Amino acid sequence: MNTRRLLRTLATGLGTAGLLVSGCSSGSSTSSASATGTAAPKGLTSYYTQKLSWRDCGVEGFQCTSMKAPLDYGKPDDGDIKLAVSRKKATGPGKRIGSLLVNPGGPGGSAVGYLQGYAAIGYPAQVRARYDMVAIDPRGVARSEPVECLTGKEMDAFTQVDQTPDDDGEATRLSGAFEKFAGGCEKRSGKILPHVSTVETARDMDVLRALLGDEKLHYVGASYGTFLGATYADLFPTRAGRLVLDGAMDPSLEAIDMNRDQTAGFEGAFQSFAADCVKKTDCPLGTTSTADAATALKKLFTDLDAEPVPTGESRDLGESLATTGVIAAMYDETAWPQLREALAGARRGDGAGLLALADSYYEREPNGEYANLMYANAAVNCLDLPPAFDGPDAVREAVPSFEKASPVFGRGFAWASLNCAYWPTKATGSPHRTEAKGADPIVVVGTTRDPATPYKWARSLAGQLSSGTLLTYEGDGHTAYGRGSDCIDTAINTYLLEGTPPTDGKKCT
Repeated sequence: MNTRRLLRTLATGLGTAGLLVSGCSSGSSTSSASATGTAAPKGLTSYYTQKLSWRDCGVEGFQCTSMKAPLDYGKPDDGDIKLAVSRKKATGPGKRIGSLLVNPGGPGGSAVGYLQGYAAIGYPAQVRARYDMVAIDPRGVARSEPVECLTGKEMDAFTQVDQTPDDDGEATRLSGAFEKFAGGCEKRSGKILPHVSTVETARDMDVLRALLGDEKLHYVGASYGTFLGATYADLFPTRAGRLVLDGAMDPSLEAIDMNRDQTAGFEGAFQSFAADCVKKTDCPLGTTSTADAATALKKLFTDLDAEPVPTGESRDLGESLATTGVIAAMYDETAWPQLREALAGARRGDGAGLLALADSYYEREPNGEYANLMYANAAVNCLDLPPAFDGPDAVREAVPSFEKASPVFGRGFAWASLNCAYWPTKATGSPHRTEAKGADPIVVVGTTRDPATPYKWARSLAGQLSSGTLLTYEGDGHTAYGRGSDCIDTAINTYLLEGTPPTDGKKCT
């Protein structure tokens, strides 16, 4: 499954394996804000002029280091946070353009893991030839002082809680699960929770830009990474270089609207899957129509809610894990054959296939431990926007509108949107237009049937950005760059290498 599928619904409640940052020293580099022609913000000179000591990561061709940033930019003298950075130097031939920072999304996806596992190998050779490929794990993520919340066993229990409560008792149990999750985060990571916002991570990126010696930040962000990139451009428009925002988010939306839009997005993705499935003689949802396929899937979920099926492990497959497994396969159409097989298994009473898909979504390891993705995801989302709902009654009122957006997934998405209501740290962000006035051209990429970042978000963000240009991929799946469209790849490569953006409104298949 494509590793850039990492935008998780803001209703998180419902992979890429990280590579260890280790090895011996291989020299250091010194740069400063003055070297880039930009003065360090007041009180931050020591951060903008620190030395980076690069070392061999133990992964061929990669170097690793760490940098310091203030835990609280409002009080930079009150302590640091240590952030993990990795790079692979430009290979040549051709003149080096600079550094290209990459982020796979999430929030909570490891950018270092993405760089070492995919980007520095999978990006086009001509791009890797002329850029140092660079990644920084955002604060609270993976190697950068990760947010921790639950033990593996506690997370197993959390993922199995019924997210479509049928009565007040089940609603109370779901609320209690969200409270326990939030309480675990506060207990284990209370110091960092108020300081993992997207704005703070964008400011960290500017520190790194200066330390790398770059006048401007060149960047490819996917999914949530588009919100991070747009935030950077809004904060530092004159330092924003060639920015590609692929699978764009819309910063102007409130949490409830974003969640409802995603609900509709996953419904659209399911309709595409179902239309493909019913043409096949072995479709486990029938071979008549997409409407009948949706009915069959809803019945399967209902049956699993009443009686979970075995998986060959200690965990049975109930409705919640089954729903997550289906959602996981919606990010990339290449997973549809796996989903058909998993659904057929579940209908036979074997839940192993859907459980495997759900585990991939949650980044659960075979030993029962979880990556910190879901913990960081909630921490960032609940800080960036006020909660969608303040309690169960508000959810009940909104359920019909979510079910209108998706008869299959709506009820579950509505209830999952309750998680931030119990968050221990008050949101510091709010919905806002992002204009980045004065920035160089920014390429915003949207996929017409993207489940996680609906296409209308890309249209909106491109319209908000003063220098935004919209590039459209007419197809399925989450994000577009590097997923098989020569038209998309050529347009983005030309922009990254020559600085020439595609014509606004360009469409590709």
